[in-house]
Amino acid sequence: MNHVERFRAVMNFQPVDRLPRWEWAMWWDETIARWHQEGLPTELKFSQVYDLAVQFGLDPYQQFWFSTTEATIEATQHHVEGVVSNMDDYLRLRPRLFPSHEAALAAMQPWAERQRRGEAVVWSTFEGFFWFPRTLMGFNQLMLAFNDQPELLHRINEDLFAFNLRLFEQMTRVCVPTFMTIAEDMSYNHGPMISRKLFDEFVAPYYRRLIPRLQELDILPLVDTDGDVTMLVPWLTELGVVGVLPLERQAGVDGLKLRQQYPRLRMVGHYDKMVMNQGEAAMRAEFERLVPLMRTGGFIPSVDHQTPPGVSLAEYRIYLRLLAEYTAVR
Repeated sequence: MNHVERFRAVMNFQPVDRLPRWEWAMWWDETIARWHQEGLPTELKFSQVYDLAVQFGLDPYQQFWFSTTEATIEATQHHVEGVVSNMDDYLRLRPRLFPSHEAALAAMQPWAERQRRGEAVVWSTFEGFFWFPRTLMGFNQLMLAFNDQPELLHRINEDLFAFNLRLFEQMTRVCVPTFMTIAEDMSYNHGPMISRKLFDEFVAPYYRRLIPRLQELDILPLVDTDGDVTMLVPWLTELGVVGVLPLERQAGVDGLKLRQQYPRLRMVGHYDKMVMNQGEAAMRAEFERLVPLMRTGGFIPSVDHQTPPGVSLAEYRIYLRLLAEYTAVR
């Protein structure tokens, strides 16, 4: 099977020759800096995600993140965080938002051909309708605005929806990604950060308008949210979202229970990053924990967030060896 066929098959609960070997969140910049001191070629920079994946023998997955604040995704993308407290602030800032992504769209062109041949999987990320207002307002101000300034939040998200839809039309003329993620991060270790009522009023309406456009082109829509996603899953699936990532183990997520509750839910991640510096036995035990879920289909094991700098290059290579072993068909 080629890479696109393999991804689509596992996400459709169909037989595969093996599971994908893909790190959806890659590594911290401090991690790569450490590994440079431990033998990783210094010409491989933190920003060269694809080249690093090739170096580590991972499958070729290429992400395009379309930021609301920067033309490229960089560490400074959230430099505007917390500067909006009212409509006047937002309208003053708005000319600096929603950048042109012409360079990124042009860069997608060769990847479209690679994907057509099955040599790589292209995926893209849009910022979501909880994520973006929080970026602008900061968490505390956003929580107050749900009650005090609903018109501001709807104005922000109407603008975001228009931006995302325009980008979607531009992007799909160049390349139709195999799947897309919507970045939200709206849950923490005790569940969603907002109530179902607030979700239905301020977030869901925009998903109802965006998700059908993805479905028309057979693009799988997934939501990226940290923390415990368990309560959030039915809210999302009712809107047409088919899957979630990264299922953070430290937040208490249980992927097998999610599978029992939602048999067709697609999931990515769930490998506890905190065991990766505890030796091969601990790393193998974590893979063994995931084997029953891997056998159900619709799941791709991956580190449940960026590999932290506490993991040495030698330890990461053990993880990669075990990943190859456990993603082989059993």
